[in-house]
Amino acid sequence: TAGRLQSNAALMDELDKIIRVLGKLDTEAPHATLLVLDATTGQNALVQAQAFLETARITGLIMTKLDGTARGGCLVPVATKLHLPVHFIGVGEQGEDLQEFSADEFSRALTGAEL
Repeated sequence: TAGRLQSNAALMDELDKIIRVLGKLDTEAPHATLLVLDATTGQNALVQAQAFLETARITGLIMTKLDGTARGGCLVPVATKLHLPVHFIGVGEQGEDLQEFSADEFSRALTGAEL
């Protein structure tokens, strides 16, 4: 559902309906709902994530544009405040730049510690 803004009530209602329809087809659906956020967004990312968490029952995060921020952007605040795991990070524009997230590697890179 790329391009949905949490401030557009009609699109958020449509997203809620999609989830309800999936639930009718499979009572355990959706099995996972990952929210993709731009790590350079700042505090707005937390507002976005909270809105989608309420509507779409987000189960995890994918954080992009981590190659454009030296301090990891909003990854830690969003994941911590909303108690959501980060599954993948984007560190470039190519397919191979979407990497599985490792908290150990991330914290070492953030602090400059040796691997």
